Amino acid sequence: MSPFARQNGVLHAESVSLIDIASHFGTPCWVYSRHALETAFDEFQQELIGLDSLICYAVKANSNLAVLDIFARRGAGFDIVSAGELKRVLAAGANPRKIVFSGVGKTAAEMELALGIGILCFNVESAAELERLDAVAGRAGKKAPISLRVNPDVDAKTHPYISTGLKENKFGVACADARALYRHAATLANLEITGIDCHIGSQLLHPAPFDEALDKLLLLIDQLTADGIVLHHIDLGGGLGIRYRDEEAPTVKAYLQPMLEKLKERQLQVLLEPGRRLVGNAGLLLTRVEYLKPGEIRNFAIVDAAMNDLARPALYGSWHDIVPVAPRSGIASLWDIVGPVCESGDFLGHGRPLALAAGDLLAILSAGAYGMVMSSNYNTRPRAAEVMVDGAAANLVRRRETVEELYALEQRLP
Repeated sequence: MSPFARQNGVLHAESVSLIDIASHFGTPCWVYSRHALETAFDEFQQELIGLDSLICYAVKANSNLAVLDIFARRGAGFDIVSAGELKRVLAAGANPRKIVFSGVGKTAAEMELALGIGILCFNVESAAELERLDAVAGRAGKKAPISLRVNPDVDAKTHPYISTGLKENKFGVACADARALYRHAATLANLEITGIDCHIGSQLLHPAPFDEALDKLLLLIDQLTADGIVLHHIDLGGGLGIRYRDEEAPTVKAYLQPMLEKLKERQLQVLLEPGRRLVGNAGLLLTRVEYLKPGEIRNFAIVDAAMNDLARPALYGSWHDIVPVAPRSGIASLWDIVGPVCESGDFLGHGRPLALAAGDLLAILSAGAYGMVMSSNYNTRPRAAEVMVDGAAANLVRRRETVEELYALEQRLP
């Protein structure tokens, strides 16, 4: 059941009317469903019962403390890509021994911080990073737990901007180079090899590329075993897609079962890093129509949300369903839903059939992932409030910024 459904014609988040949320918190406003977050996480947990496993939520998808708190309470680990994300998950109650640190550009300071906290693993993405981590760990008098992120050169069949497993992508160590680099890592005194990692992209809708990548990893694991390098875990990343428009996203069971079958006889802990699948359809962006501007070629509905709030349509040409909170009678027209930002690329949807009037509320759906986390203050626009709905309660989990806060760190010349 969708966390966003109509009651007496009005769209609700769980048991709370979006009209009431707009009235109380203003617009634009991000709205999340706690029930949807927990249900999505539990779907993964259910498929992993009886298996030595750890679900490490990919923080980059949505890093609000309340979201992180919900997953931490359910025993989740976290996949982070910066010191900022590390501090966020700790503030949300994360267990340091359930944190994996990914990303191609880890600084020495970030490594020192993560080593001091005692994270589960560094997912190393290059030979140069391996050398730096060894040096940093040596200075700290520690051994850094590592896995290599292996780039299997597999086409994930997704948008090129979110494909990460091809040779032309910046991520990971080429599969052909990984065995030699593992051998080298085994000679470095300040590193402890614990696992192997792979992530081929985001918004994956077909199991076949995932399956192909796993086959390449299992072959490499067998080669490493022959070399006397024993691994304790396999991290298969995330990327499982969601429905935005008319996609047929596989169930978690259909996606995971072929993989789990291949891993059944291997003594390896399984790590997964879902992000979008856990939060994408658990959130929406609530916005209000400011003006209607019919034109000869296009009709524009100018709303108070913009590309600085939700960047995905402008960045990827992404589709988000846009629906009225309280549908009105009348003949629908085709409207381009656009914001007030001074860019022609400032759009949230093109050609949507809607019956609209100024002041109407619209809900931009499937916006829980890569929404608020990618927002900006372009045009000196304060970022929107975030609200977590829990049954009949609407909790403010991030207040709206003020304009004064946006330039508080700046100063005029003397």
